[in-house]
Amino acid sequence: MSSEDREAQEDELLALASIYDGDEFRKAESVQGGETRIYLDLPQNFKIFVSGNSNECLQNSGFEYTICFLPPLVLNFELPPDYPSSSPPSFTLSGKWLSPTQLSALCKHLDNLWEEHRGSVVLFAWMQFLKEETLAYLNIVSPFELKIGSQKKVQRRTAQASPNTELDFGGAAGSDVDQEEIVDERAVQDVESLSNLIQEILDFDQAQQIKCFNSKLFLCNICFCEKLGSECMYFLECRHVYCKACLKDYFEIQIRDGQVQCLNCPEPKCSSVATPGQVKELVEAELFARYDRLLLQSTLDLMADVVYCPRPCCQLPVMQEPGCTMGICSSCNFAFCTLCRLTYHGVSPCKVTAEKLMDLRNEYLQADEPNKRLLEQRYGKRVIQKALEELESQEWLEKNSKNCPCCGTPIEKLDGCNKMTCTGCMQYFCWICMGSLSRANPYKHFNDPASPCFNRILGQEPTSCKKAALLLEIFRSAPPHCLETRNLISSDCRLIPGGLWLIKF
Repeated sequence: MSSEDREAQEDELLALASIYDGDEFRKAESVQGGETRIYLDLPQNFKIFVSGNSNECLQNSGFEYTICFLPPLVLNFELPPDYPSSSPPSFTLSGKWLSPTQLSALCKHLDNLWEEHRGSVVLFAWMQFLKEETLAYLNIVSPFELKIGSQKKVQRRTAQASPNTELDFGGAAGSDVDQEEIVDERAVQDVESLSNLIQEILDFDQAQQIKCFNSKLFLCNICFCEKLGSECMYFLECRHVYCKACLKDYFEIQIRDGQVQCLNCPEPKCSSVATPGQVKELVEAELFARYDRLLLQSTLDLMADVVYCPRPCCQLPVMQEPGCTMGICSSCNFAFCTLCRLTYHGVSPCKVTAEKLMDLRNEYLQADEPNKRLLEQRYGKRVIQKALEELESQEWLEKNSKNCPCCGTPIEKLDGCNKMTCTGCMQYFCWICMGSLSRANPYKHFNDPASPCFNRILGQEPTSCKKAALLLEIFRSAPPHCLETRNLISSDCRLIPGGLWLIKF
């Protein structure tokens, strides 16, 4: 090796190491050579697809995928002692998503570039061509069909082939020719099958998008702080970005409140929902377990054919057979009615408890005609009629009666004074204040000036009291010979024990 070649090689490798980062260029330790990874810049909304008539049985055949990144082309090279004065670098070019024929065309063009630059370093020119011109040189456009070269049609050519032999395999469909394909031995399609290729491309695209996201700055619209993407999270559907600290607090509040279906994007009128993986990344394990449990329960609640075992110690979900009202718990073997949640009762109507009767009445009154018929078939028309009668009775009692302060018996007052006697427990009480009265002297409550019902034995209405006082005054002051006046007044008044007058109105 001449000193000029040695110096040129060292300078070139040093320049490449300074231009590219460690992920794009790595120098070999034992030999003069290295490895470069070429990451291509794809057009926006670049799509890939797999033809449905592929020889492999692919589950995702015929589907298109929009990607932002493709796995890199890998150029492994070794510099001979007489490079760059005489010999070109020896190399292999490998890629996952290009066919062997397309890789061979790139290898041939690298040979042509060496011929143009013979006597000078060429690695940087090779790398620039692969990065910037590969898609145009091979005529690759969106949508791009992924293929694997057939091993039965591969004819190897050696690197010492004549440089004048041109391999014209440009274009995405270059491998579709019926002629026998000529594949350069330096071209390596490093993939096992199409299904593996698709998965590797999608995984790489996702990893690269995360890497780009983590390196950018984003403004959180909750705390209004700019933070790196590594400290933020975005919703997959809408791509709105918020910092992890704000979303953590937001998720924890919603989960504690049981609103696991409401972990949506905080952006107004946005319906994007966080994935379980995103929730698990932010909240504590205990809260995530609660979130997972409530999410499963809410999902089961939305399924019409899933009911829960009514036993409090069980509560496991039970699949309900179509058209059948019997459910059997797989854990405790309890057979129950899926309608009323009681022990299975066959074709008999569901029994209604006292608590359920009020709910049934309200449900029946608010239902339309089809639902009313369903309720009548389920509980029986007589049971529903009884519930409606109970409603009417309850409403009438609330308007026209008061409950005894001792035993609670409903009592209606038709006439008489405000000293009442309960027919159930025979307790005396005041109709005005509903206070219990003494059995020895029940009228003391109305004669005591300190009582709130003082002088209200006859009623609460001021007009009644005034009329009673007026009639009593007329009765007392009328002369004995005025029999018509006394007879008229006595027809409206009568004396009751205790010296009190009861006025009839």
